[in-house]
Amino acid sequence: MPQNDKALLMRLKEYGVEFVIIGGVCGALHGLPLVTFDLDVCCPFEVGNLQKLWNCLVDFHPVHRLTPAKLRFELNEELATRLKKIYLETDLGKLDCLSEVAGIGRCSDVIKQSIRYQTTYGEFHMLSLDALIVAKETTGRQRDLQAARLLRAIKEKQNNS
Repeated sequence: MPQNDKALLMRLKEYGVEFVIIGGVCGALHGLPLVTFDLDVCCPFEVGNLQKLWNCLVDFHPVHRLTPAKLRFELNEELATRLKKIYLETDLGKLDCLSEVAGIGRCSDVIKQSIRYQTTYGEFHMLSLDALIVAKETTGRQRDLQAARLLRAIKEKQNNS
């Protein structure tokens, strides 16, 4: 299934989902030359925001991509209060929703460390370059450490311009 980050972002925005772009797409928007295969966002895991998320995705057959049976993404108020992470596969591609980011903190902290980014299809919030570096280094996976090194080089180049 092809990944359509643009359509996912536009849909999230259209339905009023509060979120910040994090992860590989955020890195790419900062100039990181690495390929990503999903859209990672951090969002408040409040019942209202998760209901907007469900409403925006229901037409695109969302399933929990990390469950062997690919269970349908269902939402009720009781479940919404217990969720911390949602890893979905939809007709538009993969979408990972997190309530916090390693090294940054809860979504309210992520929002404080985000910047506005204007695209041809709308304005979005994404992690600042400094915050993304911290998140990648804190995660500590080999590919994230590699990304952090490249992001530091991008930052250095920006500072020298």
